[in-house]
Amino acid sequence: MKRLISGSVLLLSGCVVAPPRYYEPPPQYQAPQYQQPQQPQQYQQPQYQQPHGESGPSQPVSSVYVDPPMVQPAPVMVDWAPPPMLVETVPPIPYYGAVWTGGYWVWEGNWVWAHGRWIAPPQPGYGWVNPYYEHRNGAVIFVNGFWAAPGVTFVPPPLGISIAVGIVAVGVVAGHRVEGPEGVFVPAPPGSRPGLIVPAPIGTAPAVVTSAPPIVNQGMHITTINNVKNITNVTNITNVTIVAPANATASGHAFNNSVPVQPHLAAALQPVVHAYAPEPASPKAIPAYVAGHQPAVLAPPQMVHTTPPAQTTGAGNPPHFNSAPAPQPVPGYPQPVHQPAAAVPAYPPQVHPAPERSPSNAAPQELQHPGNQQRTEPVESRQPQFEPRQPQLEPRQPQYEPARPVTESRPAAQPEIKEKKGKEPVVEKREER
Repeated sequence: MKRLISGSVLLLSGCVVAPPRYYEPPPQYQAPQYQQPQQPQQYQQPQYQQPHGESGPSQPVSSVYVDPPMVQPAPVMVDWAPPPMLVETVPPIPYYGAVWTGGYWVWEGNWVWAHGRWIAPPQPGYGWVNPYYEHRNGAVIFVNGFWAAPGVTFVPPPLGISIAVGIVAVGVVAGHRVEGPEGVFVPAPPGSRPGLIVPAPIGTAPAVVTSAPPIVNQGMHITTINNVKNITNVTNITNVTIVAPANATASGHAFNNSVPVQPHLAAALQPVVHAYAPEPASPKAIPAYVAGHQPAVLAPPQMVHTTPPAQTTGAGNPPHFNSAPAPQPVPGYPQPVHQPAAAVPAYPPQVHPAPERSPSNAAPQELQHPGNQQRTEPVESRQPQFEPRQPQLEPRQPQYEPARPVTESRPAAQPEIKEKKGKEPVVEKREER
C-alpha cells in the first residue's frame, strides 16, 4: 500500500502543468463612415452687357502714359485676355518726324490703357515697333511696344522658352479667359464681348480695329492685301483688310473693310461704338513693366461709358444693332394722339391783282405778311386783261448835210539831187505849182 502511494506521488510530481489560455474576442464589425460628397459649385456664366440701348457697358480703366523701352523687352505671360479697344481723338502731328505711340493695352499689374501721343524718337533713325499679343496654351504672351535701332527687327518669342508670369497688382480681379484660336492677335473692337480676340499678322497695330463693328462671337480676323507677297510681317504694306462673318458681329451683318495700317490713321477713323479712353491723371509717363519686377503704382481707375451711335435709316441701310428701341407707352399716363395731316386740295394756280396804290397825301399803311392776313371771304380769281397797244410812228424829215468841196491832195515835191563829177552834189529845188 505504501508502495502504491509513493509510486503515485512520484508519477504526479513529474507532470508539467500548462498555463491557462485566454482567447480575445473577435473585433466587432464597424460599418465604414463615408463622407458625403460636397455639392459641386454651379458655374455662373458671366453676364455680358450687350451694346444695345442708349448706353453700353461701363468699366473702370486706368489710363497712363508709358515711356517705351529702347530695346525689345522680355515677354510676359498673363492668364486673361486684354479688354476690347478704346477710342481716342488723334490730334494733328505737331512737328515733322513725330511718331504716334500708345493707344493700346499694356501690362502694368493689370491691363492698363497706354494713352496715345505724339513723341519724337529717342535717337535719329529709330523706328517704332507695335506691341505683340499671342494666344498660347490658354494664356496671353505680351511684348510691349518699343523703339528699335536701325537694322533691328522684332523677334517673336520662340516656343519652349521659359516666360515669366506677369505679377498681378494688389486688389486686381482677373478678367475673362481668351476666346479664339491660338496665334498672334489684336484686341477686339470697341464694345465687343470681353475675352474675344481678333487673329492678325505679326506687327499689326491694335488701332486698326477701332472703326470695326463690335463682335459677340469668334470669326473676325485681319488679312493683308493681295498684291503683297510678304504677309508674315506688316512692314511693307499700307492697308489691311478686316473680315467678319454675319454670326460674329453684334449687328448680324457681315463685315469686310480695308483700313490703313498706320496707327494714327486707323485710330482717327469714325468708330461704330464710342468708347472714349479717359485722359491720364498725370502727364508724367511711367516706366514700362519689366518681367519679374513689381509694377508701378497707378492712379485710381476711371469709368468708361460706351455709347453706341444713333439709329440710321435709309434705303438699303439695315437698322444698326445698337439702335435705341422705340419708346413704349406707359400705362396710366395720357398719350399724345397723332392725327394724320389733312390732305391739301390741288387747286389751279390763282393770279391775284396787285393792290391799289394809295394817294400821295394818305398816311402809309403798315405792311403785313400775306400769310398772317386772315380773310373771311373767298378771294375770286381774276385773269389779267391785256389791251393791245398800237405802235405810234412819228414822221421824220430827212436831214441832209451840206456838201463839202473835194480837194485833190498832191504829194509834196521832193528835191532832186544831181551829181557832178569833181564837185559837190547840187540840190535843185522845184517850185510847187
